[in-house]
Amino acid sequence: MNRRMGFALLLLCLAAAAGSCTGGGEAALSSADAAVQSVQTDEGPETVPPQEAGITSEQILAGADGEIHYSYYLPDDYDESRAYPMMVTMPGYDRMWFGEASSGSNLRWRGFLCWTELEEDMIVVSAQLTDWGEKSARQAIELTEYFLEHFAVDPNRVYAAGYSAGGETMSRAVSMRPDLYAAYLHGASQWDGTFEPVAQNGVAVYIFMAENDEYYGSQRARDAYDGLRAAYEDAGWTDEQIESVLQLQIPDNAYFNERGVSGNYHGGANILFEDASILRWILAHSK
Repeated sequence: MNRRMGFALLLLCLAAAAGSCTGGGEAALSSADAAVQSVQTDEGPETVPPQEAGITSEQILAGADGEIHYSYYLPDDYDESRAYPMMVTMPGYDRMWFGEASSGSNLRWRGFLCWTELEEDMIVVSAQLTDWGEKSARQAIELTEYFLEHFAVDPNRVYAAGYSAGGETMSRAVSMRPDLYAAYLHGASQWDGTFEPVAQNGVAVYIFMAENDEYYGSQRARDAYDGLRAAYEDAGWTDEQIESVLQLQIPDNAYFNERGVSGNYHGGANILFEDASILRWILAHSK
């Protein structure tokens, strides 16, 4: 059994507890939420997706590595003459693309919705990719670049977030193209990218992992922190400077129990998206 199949079994076994991790409260969907729009980028005429306020779901970008299934949110007062911060957030394995039955499942995830509920207006993009390796990283980068080209995005305030399998993808994407992202939230995942490019470009990284994460184990979070810290040191950053761009949080069981999570600490780590201090830390950084 490969490790992703093992994770799928873990999800099934802990499904009852996982319900408390997804959170409630969903943003209103736009009138375009049922539309599936194909956007051709490699040749021929290009159709820009709707630029309507609210959530536009289940779009398709015909990318270099195949179709990218994605959805996005635009603030109520979206104005093409402005420049908005943008969050590119990737869900875990259970909300990836497995065909039409899975379409739009990432829109019920707090890792998407939390950014739409902030006081500051921002663009939020989330894709349902089909793997968690090099291909998905390239697709995440392509989607980021697509929005930079076609939407009113502030290029100095582009952010990334990845949870579990989505974190494996986004750690690769951020290290492959650190020039694109100002800060990255790495939740309940392992770091599959490299460290040096992140430090050389000054990308801020917040790492969150449960002490008793059942799937990855907390040591992988410590290893990622240590690798990034060493890269920043090699780049000439002082301890004070490093602390301003690199954070590690590994809560124990009591932290989760106090917040209503008594098991499935891997899935339970989704509560990081309810912590306003973490969200503010990410958005405080810019290129």
